[in-house]
Amino acid sequence: MKAVVMAGGEGTRLRPMTTSMPKPLLPVVNRPIMEHVLRLLRRHHLTQTVVTVHFLGSMVRSYFGDGEDLGMEITYATEEKPLGTAGSVKNAAAALSDDTFLVISGDALTDIDLTALIDHHRRSQALATVCLTRVPDPLEFGITILREDGRIERFLEKPTWGQVFSDTVNTGIYVMEPEILAAVGEAENVDWSSDVFPRLLEAGAPLFGYVADGYWEDVGTHRSYLKANHDALAGKVHIDIDGFEVARGVWVNEGAEVDPDAVLKGPLYVGAYAKVEGGAELRDHTVVGDNVVVRSGAFLHRAVVHDNAYIGPHANLRGCVVGKNTDVMRGARIDDGAVVGDDCVIEEEAVLHPEIKVYPSKTIEAGAVVNQSVIWESQGRRALFGPRGVSGIVNVEITPELVVRLACAYATTLRKGATVLTARDTSRSARALKRAAIAAFTSSALDVYDLEAAPSPVARWEAARGNVDGGLLIRTTPNRPDSVDLVFLDERGADLSLAAQRKVERVLGRQEFRRAFPGEIGDLGFPSRIAESYVRDLLDSLDTSGLADAHLKVVVDAGRGTAGLLLPNLLGRLEIDAYLVNAGLDERSPTETLEQRSTAMANLAELVASSRAALGVRFDPMGERISLVDETGTLISDERALLIFVDLVAAEAAGGHVAVPVTTTRVAERVARFHGVDVFWTSTAPDALATAAAHDGLLLAGDGRGGFVVPEFSHAVDGFAAFVRLVGLVARTRLPLSEINARIPRAHLVQLAVPTPWASKGAVMRAALEAADGRFVDTTDGVRVVENDGSWTLVLPDPAEAVTRVWAEGPTTERATALAHQWADLVTRAGQ
Repeated sequence: MKAVVMAGGEGTRLRPMTTSMPKPLLPVVNRPIMEHVLRLLRRHHLTQTVVTVHFLGSMVRSYFGDGEDLGMEITYATEEKPLGTAGSVKNAAAALSDDTFLVISGDALTDIDLTALIDHHRRSQALATVCLTRVPDPLEFGITILREDGRIERFLEKPTWGQVFSDTVNTGIYVMEPEILAAVGEAENVDWSSDVFPRLLEAGAPLFGYVADGYWEDVGTHRSYLKANHDALAGKVHIDIDGFEVARGVWVNEGAEVDPDAVLKGPLYVGAYAKVEGGAELRDHTVVGDNVVVRSGAFLHRAVVHDNAYIGPHANLRGCVVGKNTDVMRGARIDDGAVVGDDCVIEEEAVLHPEIKVYPSKTIEAGAVVNQSVIWESQGRRALFGPRGVSGIVNVEITPELVVRLACAYATTLRKGATVLTARDTSRSARALKRAAIAAFTSSALDVYDLEAAPSPVARWEAARGNVDGGLLIRTTPNRPDSVDLVFLDERGADLSLAAQRKVERVLGRQEFRRAFPGEIGDLGFPSRIAESYVRDLLDSLDTSGLADAHLKVVVDAGRGTAGLLLPNLLGRLEIDAYLVNAGLDERSPTETLEQRSTAMANLAELVASSRAALGVRFDPMGERISLVDETGTLISDERALLIFVDLVAAEAAGGHVAVPVTTTRVAERVARFHGVDVFWTSTAPDALATAAAHDGLLLAGDGRGGFVVPEFSHAVDGFAAFVRLVGLVARTRLPLSEINARIPRAHLVQLAVPTPWASKGAVMRAALEAADGRFVDTTDGVRVVENDGSWTLVLPDPAEAVTRVWAEGPTTERATALAHQWADLVTRAGQ
């Protein structure tokens, strides 16, 4: 039986380590990852091996040759262009057409029992068997869901937390029959799990899964690379280690000189002909490569140092990677998560803060403090983007330097010559940071339309008109005056999708920014009369009939933000009696605390009641969201406001649907269907409502937090469009808001936040799915379980915090509370 070792990947996430070395040759405890894989194959008598190569393939061929040194027969199949996991195997079809074969990645560290996997494949008579394993964080892997008989039911590539229905992931190890190669076209760039297997599943092919118990680590990131080395030293994976175990967990290879006065605390490894001077201290989980010199006073802890490096006196290395032929001079410090490439010089007393990447052949000057990316690591973030874009404290977490790098990363994902817009709120912080972003955009060959201080809906509308390819809004974080949000937009004016966010994060992580040549520097323009065009287009698009006859009196609070720049023009053209308050701009207070907002809403309620207005509306400072007060001066919660809006829109429509997140009360469905309108349930992703708004027949979309999408005008959350739509509906309905609110059933919805370690979220979702136990399950976002009495519970991991959120709804608050606590207890147990 033959094996195929896939060794053609570029390993872009592991740069700078893979800038000059293919990923399969990265050393784990001083031996290439792929050599560990080949030795595993040999232990299971798979000695005839085909290696697929592409990126720096000559280095792989040169290192392993024909396999004689390993007691194996190795041949090579070279890809002229990337072909994907399935295409690369197809490229080697000539050597695989006569018998069952095994496919394994050359860059994953594992000791899985391949013999047991092969036996399972033969017993099940499968066309292909996928080797699976359980991991604590399945976000970066493909999830595979099995039936009870072991047949594969579904594949899901790189899910969001809301789609993590299991922590059982695809290891990329397969046992296959040669007939499967007929499902892959010649020179076709396709993957097994995302392309070929789903097609075969639809055709009813016998694809099975096998859950293995052994060790498996996909060495795809710097953290996983360090973890693989640490786990190997700790004995968590069975591999061959060169050298002699001179003390418990202390491995020293031949020819190494370790002074008796050096301090060694295992588990650790010292390579061949390395020299460790007296007074040096090597602590646990440290790997020192061949020919490395560690001078007196140096301190290494959980560090991986590649061959031929020099570690000077009193250097301090913690949790980092140092490439081959690199010199770390006296007193230099390299902190946790930093990676230094090959052939670098870190001069005396230089400091590399956590997560720094230094590419090959660079020199860090003496005494330099390199601190890029420190803030994000100190916060322990799993991802750069959160629910509000990129957020943080001004000049602490969000600095001009970070804004420049982030804007350059975003610009790199767009074509040269593209146009982006920029807009901000009234704060000085946003103004300063926007200028930094504009410099980065233009230097990356993008043209910029600067709207200066402008409401968010105006910027999103301008982007959606097709004049630009994206944009950046900079605003003060709601309820946090010391923080800002950087909100990047796509060509629809919507927040970037999760896929686009990941693309920006990858570019930022590699810091491979595109630069413009002098003749390509972008231009900066200031479009005029945008607000006037916006108001004109808004009123032309929405139905305002009935306003003149209704004689509505409305109190409008502009929130002392950029909404006040547009509201006078808008209200002046509407046929209502409007009383506008707080329309002035305050650059010192561009947002408000929760206490200030409560006070402002109470003042609005008093004004509405005393003036006998039909309703009161308060805009957030950027004009995106609205809050309502009815004619009696009663505050209407955001959740009830959504139901009122759904009721008004559905009552006037003849068919169609409304879109709301899965976290919304099912009362919305009862209200909509009472009027013959359907409900489309969306995920909680930032761009979910914008995506739903593009569907035909949509009447309204709302997020239950004061944000509404009015699709006949825009696909973005827009407070002004929602306001115009609302007053038109109220005028034509001729019913007070309190009456409309009273006719809508009460909702009994409870939400809990359960602390959950990041590493346990996959297990939590698997436990929730298993606990459903035959009940109806909806996996639009997270796991929603419906009880026999119609009550339901939603378990949804938070994408930005180490918590799992639990929603429960029942016929009574008591029933909803009991359900919420029942599932919260399950989440707590599964997360331990």
